[in-house]
Amino acid sequence: MNTFLGFGREHIERHYRKTGQCVYLHLKQHVIEKVPGASGGALPKRRNAKLFLDLERNSDLNSDDFEYEDEAKLVIFPDHYEISLPNIEELPALVTIACDALLSAKSPYRKQEPDSWEEELQASKHAKALVQLDNGVRIPPSGWKCSKCDLRENLWLNLTDGSVLCGKWFFDGSGGNGHAVEHYKETGYPLAVKLGTITPDGADVYSFDEEEPVLDPHIAKHLAHFGIDMLQMQVTENGLRDNDIKPRVSEWEVIQEAGVKLKPMYGPGYTGMKNLGNSCYLNAVMQAIFSIPEFQRAYVGNLPRIFDYSPLDPTQDFNTQMAKLGHGLLSGQYSKPPMKSELIEQVMKEEHKPQHNGISPQMFKAFISKGHPEFSSNRQQDAQEFFLHLINLVERNPVGSENPSDVFRFLVEERTQCCQSRKVRYTERVDYIMQLPVAMEAATNKDELIAYELKRREAEAARRPPPELVRAKIPFSACLQAFSEPNNVEDFWSSALQAKSAGVKTSRFASFPEYLVVQIKKFTFGLDWIPKKLDVSVDMPDFLDISHLRARGLQPGEEELPDIAPPIVIPDDPKDRTTNHLMESLDIDESSVMQLAEMGFPLEACRKAVYYTGNLGAEVAFNWIIAHMEEPDFAEPLVIPAFGEVASSGAAAFGAVGLDNQPPEEMVAIIISMGFQRNLAIRALKATNNNLERALEWIFSHPEPEEESEPALDMMDMENNANANILAETGSEGPRIKDGSGKYELFGFISHMGTSTMSGHYVCHLKKEGRWVIYNDLRVCASERPPKDLGYLYFYHRIPS
Repeated sequence: MNTFLGFGREHIERHYRKTGQCVYLHLKQHVIEKVPGASGGALPKRRNAKLFLDLERNSDLNSDDFEYEDEAKLVIFPDHYEISLPNIEELPALVTIACDALLSAKSPYRKQEPDSWEEELQASKHAKALVQLDNGVRIPPSGWKCSKCDLRENLWLNLTDGSVLCGKWFFDGSGGNGHAVEHYKETGYPLAVKLGTITPDGADVYSFDEEEPVLDPHIAKHLAHFGIDMLQMQVTENGLRDNDIKPRVSEWEVIQEAGVKLKPMYGPGYTGMKNLGNSCYLNAVMQAIFSIPEFQRAYVGNLPRIFDYSPLDPTQDFNTQMAKLGHGLLSGQYSKPPMKSELIEQVMKEEHKPQHNGISPQMFKAFISKGHPEFSSNRQQDAQEFFLHLINLVERNPVGSENPSDVFRFLVEERTQCCQSRKVRYTERVDYIMQLPVAMEAATNKDELIAYELKRREAEAARRPPPELVRAKIPFSACLQAFSEPNNVEDFWSSALQAKSAGVKTSRFASFPEYLVVQIKKFTFGLDWIPKKLDVSVDMPDFLDISHLRARGLQPGEEELPDIAPPIVIPDDPKDRTTNHLMESLDIDESSVMQLAEMGFPLEACRKAVYYTGNLGAEVAFNWIIAHMEEPDFAEPLVIPAFGEVASSGAAAFGAVGLDNQPPEEMVAIIISMGFQRNLAIRALKATNNNLERALEWIFSHPEPEEESEPALDMMDMENNANANILAETGSEGPRIKDGSGKYELFGFISHMGTSTMSGHYVCHLKKEGRWVIYNDLRVCASERPPKDLGYLYFYHRIPS
């Protein structure tokens, strides 16, 4: 009653011993089955009118067969003295007021939800007398496309003339080109229904004139005018409608293993997670993370210690929330099979009431996404981006002597070669994910793809349903080959020629991680800059050997590029210098921006990352993104400073320079993120007048740092551990890595269904106890046909040599 924190029975004693707080409000609910025919009809669902704390109800029990009885008591520790509520006679007025306020308080999680979810729609004033043109238009059951552009999502059917047009474009990149609104302005036809939301129970209808969603009591008649039978439109599992997912229906069915009777799994490690509204990306990643022994030991194995030493407000402690979530998934307490008596009763009643199993990660999501512009929203997100965000938080919140995220960490050797002089430079950086490009040109079924595309266009022109989807089949070996091939280096300056030249870069593994995460880069941008997904099948191997990608370092006969920094051109006129600096700042490498955007990061954040890292390439910009993901303006548009603001904005972008002439902290963090020590980064920036590009050249030409005293090294360790960048490296021994063999075995994969990272659904498959298991939010079942060729993120563990 002092901190207003809630605790379960097994944790209340620990909190009392730790804080000395002795007054607690105990809330309990009793679920009681109703007596058939009692009171001559339906009984009220609750015996007490007051709803305690706006608690969430079990939807499986929220029926006419059950009712709730609420009980509230004050409990005084350590004697467990109980006072039933309400009790105005015995309790002070202040305590009574506090209890009433608590019992009537709204859940903080529901406060986060938009109020519009609770609003009731009103019937449109246009519905009763809506005029429908007899123009012979008939709408097919699927295969829709905007009549004014090529969009196939967010389509609206005008109920007056049968036009199919796209909706508005939203700030998050979803939506359309606004052709439905333009059509209303031209014609005045007021009502439209969203295609894909039509079910036997109704549809989403919008009134352009009333500027709000509305009800259409005559929707069945209005749809029948255009040949649409509402009774034939069905809803699939997870609230996803059939017409929303066509022509990708096979992808949804295959990945979720629809049409196959799957056996539910129960017990430790087989606990589902509730979808909080587009939170399946979080559910899938956390299931994979807590299937790894190192994370199990770090958080669940250390649970008593983490709870004992947690701060007074454990809701704001990362390790406490991780331990709590891990315990929920691995303890088995929330994944229990139904009792035999319950099964017999269900069979006798010819009904099936699913067991109320699984956990709701509301508190975990609220904490881990706090301050992040994307993850704090209810929009769908990229699982790969969330994985990196999680690793960032694990790095910043050490638990125990070992960091569990080290199992993913590996070193990448980058070999850059000047094409004219043939001289080379070798550098290393830290990474956590192996990103494989999709080699579309290597598809083995090109003839089938061409035939499918012709049939699809014919069906589109004739407004017929599209043909059965043909998916490109890509050999995994082709993706691996594309990863290992040299890439052109944009704007390469050759120190051998002391001029700009053509350069190529190849990447190899300087170390192999204990657990290898492989991302198939399916998400890209079309020519219209609209995010899209490559719907491909990649024959991912169960056993993977990438030993041939081991870095070899400088080879005999190779000559290194000279350690010469690019020349600096300083204008004579200070005003010209300001102008020159601003003009350079406006030059943003769009190719690097696109590379980052394909990883799933917001476009504006990618532009800022490339801008603030001086166009040094996608790798450096990626490190900047990781270091700034939690800033409130992370995804805000890039604001180029005006002429008079160049100096101040530069300080803001790279951290103000201190009076002691210390380099900007932001520049230091960027260099640290590439795997270099903090003291080396500071020396390099000081030696080059805080020029980031020249500082990197200086580091390459001074590979041997001077010896530092032990206190200085300890101080650097403390500073670097506090740094927000997940790639920060400390100590004289270099990056924390667990090198070993390059041979791996597949144990899990995360699949995505949908057309882009901003929509769709994620499912996780994990191999446990020798068999594959599908984790589809709350549903955990034995997998019959794991779709290993349709995954997005793959998890491999090293085979002991």
